[in-house]
Amino acid sequence: MTVMEFTLMSAGSLFAIVNPLAAVPAFLAMTPSNTEKERLRMARTACFTATGVLAVFAATGNRLFGIFGITLAAFQLAGGLLLLLVALDSLRAKRSAVQETEEEKNEGIAKDDISITPLAIPMLSGPGAITTAILLESKAKNFAYDLILFALFAVIGLVSYYTFYFSVKKAKKINPIAMNITTRLMGLILAATAVQFILDGIKKSFLAG
Repeated sequence: MTVMEFTLMSAGSLFAIVNPLAAVPAFLAMTPSNTEKERLRMARTACFTATGVLAVFAATGNRLFGIFGITLAAFQLAGGLLLLLVALDSLRAKRSAVQETEEEKNEGIAKDDISITPLAIPMLSGPGAITTAILLESKAKNFAYDLILFALFAVIGLVSYYTFYFSVKKAKKINPIAMNITTRLMGLILAATAVQFILDGIKKSFLAG
């Protein structure tokens, strides 16, 4: 895989699984009584935290496999199936329970500060996003690939923040139809990525055998 191919695949799959656009309705619903300044502060903290979580798990994930005796092939298969579940919900313009449950959303409504939970974890950097980060790191061939991947974590965090920023500033102008279309497109990208991870896992399993 060339650097360009790795960059495009990583950027597409990360944005599709984090999908800040799909988190906007829940974010606004959980912060109705907060001021614009408070909402932006929470969004900023959440995006910074989510970026850190993805970076930490990408850096340590493969070592954890060794500790628990999990092969990369097994994780690719399990991770691919997990991402496929999220993708199928996205194709129906639904927020997957893998990313957030109704209970977590209701708990967020009752909280004064939702920045760390549930906004950063699990809405932005939940099991699906963490799995994607680890699997992408496993595909990094050298330091240049690593540098690109960790830079993309920062870019995704920045894009997520400005998505929330726009939603706070222009809440009344958000078109739900456009958001649903975008979510479905992200779901399609994520489904293709999930299938690729599954195929890679199957291939590694046969080679190991």
